[in-house]
Amino acid sequence: MPKTTCPSKEQIEQAGALIRTGKLVAFPTETVYGLGANALDVGAVGRIFRAKGRPATSPLIVHVDSVAMARGLASCWPEQAELLTQRFWPGPLTVVLPKNPQVPDIVTAGLPTVGLRMPANSVALELIRSAGVPIAAPSANLFSTLSPTTARRVRNSLGSAVDLILDGGPTTVGIESTVVSLVGDTPKLLRPGMISRAELEAILGLLGEVQAAEPDQSHPSPGMHLRHYSPATPIALIDAGRRLPQGRGAYLWLFAPAKATVTIQMPASPEEYAAILYETLHRLDEQSLEWIAIEKLPEDASWSAIRDRLARASR
Repeated sequence: MPKTTCPSKEQIEQAGALIRTGKLVAFPTETVYGLGANALDVGAVGRIFRAKGRPATSPLIVHVDSVAMARGLASCWPEQAELLTQRFWPGPLTVVLPKNPQVPDIVTAGLPTVGLRMPANSVALELIRSAGVPIAAPSANLFSTLSPTTARRVRNSLGSAVDLILDGGPTTVGIESTVVSLVGDTPKLLRPGMISRAELEAILGLLGEVQAAEPDQSHPSPGMHLRHYSPATPIALIDAGRRLPQGRGAYLWLFAPAKATVTIQMPASPEEYAAILYETLHRLDEQSLEWIAIEKLPEDASWSAIRDRLARASR
């Protein structure tokens, strides 16, 4: 078991003070590490985009410490939002709603909507409370690269661009939050995550379909670019038993081991697979391999979020 890490009260208070003064703080959530700034400070949010090399068309998720804080950032709070937040908050669910005018346009990529989330991580919640403001936070890495699930990966990716990194140990969920839009007549699943479509539809009814945004248009949610979540080493998704590429590489498999320089049997449950996926890919990226082949995952709904991440990583 990894050693549990917990920042001190003094470290969290220091981080909160930095947030209030427009600085950037990386912090753990249950999904991945976030790169946080005061969501109401235009200049601070601009530093996030510059540090990550993130396009202005990709909105940020705003992290809150309570439903009350979330309600203050939305211009309306429908019954569907109340039902979802009662069921899944704190947790890996982002709810997109019409925004209150106090939320700067830079946070929302110029859209009239804002994504809100209350993370299920004590360090994240204590940081928001210490700062006293909502915190805008995408993943704490260079844009389109592998998200970090440890403080070390944040340092490797962003280095001195971050004013402080709160080390809360490895994250537990391992991939980014589910994002659901409650804007318009029909709720829509914008990004799959470990809270499943079936769980959402049990509360909301059938979810509508989402049309892909044009490359130069603002996206309604993070994580909608065709290529995303990518290691430096090329990824190939292959069928079980398919011949592997030539050269030095790694093979991640569920059911059918194959001969490669590095072979890694991945967990058979989607929750356990997701929890270690990014860190596994980070470790392989450090080995100067020519390729990473990953056995295609089962087609059932419980694997949909992981299939989404690997499909984007392999483009």
